[in-house]
Amino acid sequence: MQIAYSVLSFIVAIGVLVTVHEFGHYWVARRLGIKVLRFSVGFGRPLFSRRWGADQTEYVLAMIPLGGYVKMLDENESENETGVEVSAADRDRAFNRQPLWKRIAVVVAGPAFNFIFAIVGYALVFMVGISGLRALVGDVEADSLAARAGFTQGQEIVAVDGVAVQTWEATIQRLIGTSLDAAVVPVEVRESSGRQRQLQLDLRGISVDDLTQGHFFGSLGLSPDRPSIPPVLGELTPGGAAEQAGLLKGDRVVSADGTPILTWAAWVDFVRARPAQQFTVTISRGGTRQQFKLSPEPKRDAGKTIGRIGAMRGADVQALAAHYYVTQRYPPWTALAMGAGKTLDITVLTLRMLWRMLLLEVSVSNLSGPISIAQYAGVSAQIGLERFIEFLAVISVSLGILNLLPIPVLDGGHLLYYLLESVQGRPVSENAQILGQRLGITLLLSLMGIAFYNDLTRVFG
Repeated sequence: MQIAYSVLSFIVAIGVLVTVHEFGHYWVARRLGIKVLRFSVGFGRPLFSRRWGADQTEYVLAMIPLGGYVKMLDENESENETGVEVSAADRDRAFNRQPLWKRIAVVVAGPAFNFIFAIVGYALVFMVGISGLRALVGDVEADSLAARAGFTQGQEIVAVDGVAVQTWEATIQRLIGTSLDAAVVPVEVRESSGRQRQLQLDLRGISVDDLTQGHFFGSLGLSPDRPSIPPVLGELTPGGAAEQAGLLKGDRVVSADGTPILTWAAWVDFVRARPAQQFTVTISRGGTRQQFKLSPEPKRDAGKTIGRIGAMRGADVQALAAHYYVTQRYPPWTALAMGAGKTLDITVLTLRMLWRMLLLEVSVSNLSGPISIAQYAGVSAQIGLERFIEFLAVISVSLGILNLLPIPVLDGGHLLYYLLESVQGRPVSENAQILGQRLGITLLLSLMGIAFYNDLTRVFG
C-alpha cells in the first residue's frame, strides 16, 4: 500500500507540474498568434482526446505520465512528418515564421510558469500555515564543531548569516547554502534566559556532501531538541491484548522485561518488535507499581509482522507541541512576497549545487531520480496537503531549472540555438541541430542513469 501510495502521489505530482509547464508554452503561443495543433499531457497512446476551439486544437491525456508537449504549426515539421504544405492562410501563424523574440518568449514560458507555480505554491503554504520543529538545540557533543562555536543544550537558533529562521528546516537549508562558500557562518541564538548572542560556526572543515547526505547533525555535533512523550496509556481497544492483560487507561509504563521505558516511542518500538511474545510489563498506577503479563497480537504491516496491544497514546501532547513546534502564517501579500523570496532562495541554492557538481566539488550522489521523488511525494502527501504543495513547489523549481540548462532537446537548448541565430543572423543548420539533439539525448540519459543509480543505492544500500 505504501508503494502504491507513493506511485499515485508521484503520478499526480508529475501530472500537475508537466501540465503547468506545457500550459506556459501553450498560453504564450496562443497569445502571440501562433497556431497550436496539439496540447498533450503524457506520451504514448492517448487515453483521452478531444478537439476544441476555432483552431480545432487537440487536447490529449496520454498513457505515460512522464512528460508532455505542445505541438505548434511549423512548416519544417509538417514537411518532415506528413509531407503536407502549410496553407497560405495559416502560414503567418507558423512557429518557424515568427520573429526571434516571439520564439524565445514561447520557449521561456514553460520554465517561467514552473517558477510562477512555485511562488504561488509557497505563498499558499505561508498563508495557510505550516508547522515545523522549532530550532531548539538538544545534545551537543564535546569538542564538536557546535561545541567549539559555543552551542549548548536549550538554546534556540533565531538567525543564520543575518537571515531570520524559526524551524530546523529553514536552519538546515540556510546552513547548506552558506556552506557552499566554506565560510565561518554567524549564527544568532537565544539562551534559555532570553538573552541573544551571536556564535561563529566554522564550516570550513566539512563538505557540502556531509551536510546533504543525512549527516547534517552528526557533522555539526549536535542534535535537535525533540519532544519526549511519556509512555502513558490512553484509550484501550475492547478485547485487545492490553485490556485482556488487565491494563487500564492512565497507566504509565515503567519497564518491560526489566528494560526501562522512558518514552512512548520506546514503548511502541518494544511492542512492535515482539509479536506473539509474552513479556512482563511494570506500570505505575495511582502511585503504586504493578506487573502484568502481556502478549502483543501479531499484525501484518508493510510486508512484515509486528506486535500490537490495542492502546492509544494517553499523554497530552498539546503543551509539548506548543513548545517544540512553530506554525508560520502570513497575510496574502506578505505570503506572496515570501513565496517569491523562497523560490529565489531554492533556485540560487540549486544552481550553486549544480555548479559545484560540475567543478567536482560536490558529489553527484546528491542527484535524485524517480524512485526518490516518488518516495518524497508519498511521504509529503501523507503528512498533509500543505507539505505536498511545498513538495510540488520544490520539484517545480527543479523542473524549471532543468529545462533552462543549455542542453539540446531541452528548452535551454532551443534558447542556445536562438542565441547563435541572433549572433550569426541565420538559424542554426539542420545538421548541427541533429548532432546537438544526439549529444543532448546522450547527456540526459547519462544524468538519468546516475540519478537512478543513486535511487537504487539509497533503497538497497
